Amino acid sequence: MKTVILVLYVVGMLGLGYFASRRTKSLGDFFLAGRNLGPWISAFAYGTTYFSAVLFIGYAGRIGWGFGLSSLWIVVGNTIVGSLLAWLVLARRTRRLTEHLNAMTMPEFLKARYGSELLKVLAALIIFFFLVPYSASVYMGLSYLFDAVLGIPYQYALLFMAVLTGVYLLMGGYLAVSLTDAVQGMIMLFGSLFLVGYLLARPEVGGLSQVVTRLAQVDPRLVSPVGPPGFWPLFGLVVLTSLGPWGLPQMVQKFYAIRSEKMVTTATVVVTVFALICTFAAYFSGSLTHLFFQEPPLVNGKAEPDLLMPHLIATVMPPSFALIFLLLVFSASMSTLSSLVLVSSSAVVIDLLPPATRSRSLLFMRMLCAVFVALSLFLALSKISFIVNLMSISWGTVAGSFLAPYLYGLYWRRGNRWGALASMLSGLSVGFLGAVFFGFRSSVLPLLGSFAMLIPLGVFPVVSLVTGGGEDACVRL
Repeated sequence: MKTVILVLYVVGMLGLGYFASRRTKSLGDFFLAGRNLGPWISAFAYGTTYFSAVLFIGYAGRIGWGFGLSSLWIVVGNTIVGSLLAWLVLARRTRRLTEHLNAMTMPEFLKARYGSELLKVLAALIIFFFLVPYSASVYMGLSYLFDAVLGIPYQYALLFMAVLTGVYLLMGGYLAVSLTDAVQGMIMLFGSLFLVGYLLARPEVGGLSQVVTRLAQVDPRLVSPVGPPGFWPLFGLVVLTSLGPWGLPQMVQKFYAIRSEKMVTTATVVVTVFALICTFAAYFSGSLTHLFFQEPPLVNGKAEPDLLMPHLIATVMPPSFALIFLLLVFSASMSTLSSLVLVSSSAVVIDLLPPATRSRSLLFMRMLCAVFVALSLFLALSKISFIVNLMSISWGTVAGSFLAPYLYGLYWRRGNRWGALASMLSGLSVGFLGAVFFGFRSSVLPLLGSFAMLIPLGVFPVVSLVTGGGEDACVRL
């Protein structure tokens, strides 16, 4: 029965891909859906790309177990900063300025705004280097889930997902991705609400009114404003996951493609509600694992908190929910994978290939999407442990490289290419070289990622003012 429902789901996704392919005629159609998406589809595209398998499988269990109810500060940050304020501050200005500058990608925007080919090339290389291994790690995590829930061997599950991602992405590009996001977003909402409702009804929890009391009986620190790991680890996680979307190319792309500024208000409301439900369901459920287990599952004699949520689903939830949870995580991750492949491909086709190739750009874009899916598949099959570490630092490093030049470029006329370059290099250095210096220790990576975003916000204006201010492309609108 699980396999039949999964097959029907896949057929539906491919059907949407075919529908989108009939409306994809140019590079602009393929990468931005012709800048013609409505508010609901744009909101779901943003939300499903924001929250992938990492949230529901890894973060929910590990952070919920470690921090208890104080992990809900991440919910507040993701909802208010990562969703509500991101759309209020960035969406209208981004839509208007990127159309004015005829920019389809983050590297194109940086070149047009600051008049620097170097910024464009550097940005494209950062996107390629960090996002392709990131997509490989998402493939790996999903394949392990398929193996556990459906009994599909890792290699076959990996191949299945790579083919599915490649087929519907190659058919319809960003329009296909966005249409499937709308379906996937509804599955995520339903699955999240069911997960919380069922757990609250369990006798181990005893309803919402008993949550604080029963967690306090396990450990009083689980209901304190700051959980056992302390303030700085929690601060790093809140900033990393909440401010990161402001500078991630695959997130910013959603602002480029919305049909008009008038639709931003509706999209803002939808994405904020979506973020609140999904993040609350994940971290709240992760906190409740203390009421069901005395310790995380053991792997080779070592406790592994990342497996808490899959273990909870397998042992506590009804068997039918295992499929819902699989589709929930599958939906979240397929959207993230598609966006990563699309943005990575654009870094080569749109940002690095010479203008003379533009007449064949749509063909090249489809070819590069296929190549990057295959490259991600190869890396995932290799099971290189470095990929997992690189995924952990890619969020902060990529966002840290782009947040300052992107944000200041939208609003501050005196920002210049030297400020943009200095801020990009500082974000790259703190995020990546800092992780190398600390030996890729998972305990320091969120805080490093946070500083990789915050430090460039100070570097950019200082360098721009010292070097004499700059272009004013942003103030003519």
